[in-house]
Amino acid sequence: MAECKVVHANELEVEISSGAMTRLAGVSEGLVGSTGIHLAVATIPPGCASTPHYHVNCESAIYVSKGQGRFVIGDNLDNPLVIKQGDFIYVPAEAVHQPMNDGDEPLELIVARNTPVEIVVEVVPKKAQA
Repeated sequence: MAECKVVHANELEVEISSGAMTRLAGVSEGLVGSTGIHLAVATIPPGCASTPHYHVNCESAIYVSKGQGRFVIGDNLDNPLVIKQGDFIYVPAEAVHQPMNDGDEPLELIVARNTPVEIVVEVVPKKAQA
C-alpha cells in the first residue's frame, strides 16, 4: 500500500543552481520516490537572476511566496513580466524564461513541475550572441 511521507525543512534536497538562483526540493524522486511531480523552493538574491533557460520535458507552475521582480520570457528574453508576492506563473515546456529579482529582499519561488527529473537547456539570447 502507498504511504504518505513528510520531508522536514532540514531534509531538503539541494539541487543544481542556475545563475544566482538556488533550489531546494522537498518532493522529488530521490527524497520520496515521486514519479509524476516535483516540488521545490527557489531563491534568488536581490539584484540577481537565474540563467536564461527552458525545460524540455515538463511544464511548471510557480508561486511567488516572497519578494518582487521580473519573469523575462521569449526567445530573445524581450518580454519582461512583473511579478510580486502572491502571483502565480505558468511555464509550458520549451518556453524560454529567466526569473530576476529587482527587490531589496530575496525572491522566493515555490516551483512545481509534472516530472520528477527535468531536462534543462540553458540559452543565450540572440541579441546577446551578436
